[in-house]
Amino acid sequence: MTRGCFVVLEGGEATGKSTQARLLVERLEGAGRPATATHEPGGTTLGAEIRRLLLHADHPIEPRAELLMILADRAQHVAEVVRPALEAGRVVVCDRYTPSSLAYQGVGRGLGVEHVERVCELATGGLAPDLVVVLDLPDAAADARVAGDPDRMERAGIGFHRAVRAAYRDLAPRYGWEVVDAAGTPAEVAERVWRAVRRVLP
Repeated sequence: MTRGCFVVLEGGEATGKSTQARLLVERLEGAGRPATATHEPGGTTLGAEIRRLLLHADHPIEPRAELLMILADRAQHVAEVVRPALEAGRVVVCDRYTPSSLAYQGVGRGLGVEHVERVCELATGGLAPDLVVVLDLPDAAADARVAGDPDRMERAGIGFHRAVRAAYRDLAPRYGWEVVDAAGTPAEVAERVWRAVRRVLP
């Protein structure tokens, strides 16, 4: 059986990743391509517990501890969800993966991109996406979208999140990520995402 295709949607807070992941899976399934939607952190039973601690803890988490928790989630996620789906020939659409760690912990938390990249390699067993789509939104627009009851990561502050968004743009050429304009209606953004994705589909 032909290996599937691994697509990752990335970006800062409130850029529409979850919405676009859902729309992309619907489009793939409608075109007769079996697809698996998943996310990080929290795409497994173990991951759900880690996600709860990461996003809803009411106490500070040291940046290195934060990274190691994310990597534990990712290792389980790859073994339990991503690799089996790819081996079954499915298109895996994942909301966040290693690029999040590079931008959030490598740059945002100041742990260093190269250092974070090395430990991510261990967690993933070397599994790299076929395509990373970064949803890019101007800072003011992204800031305005964050509402409701913010989680621990969303409470990190405007300065942190603007640094993370800039990190995605800065790192994209180095890693070959596709940057897509996330402004506009969900349908408009979905068309931009689809143009990028269809080029890598087997």
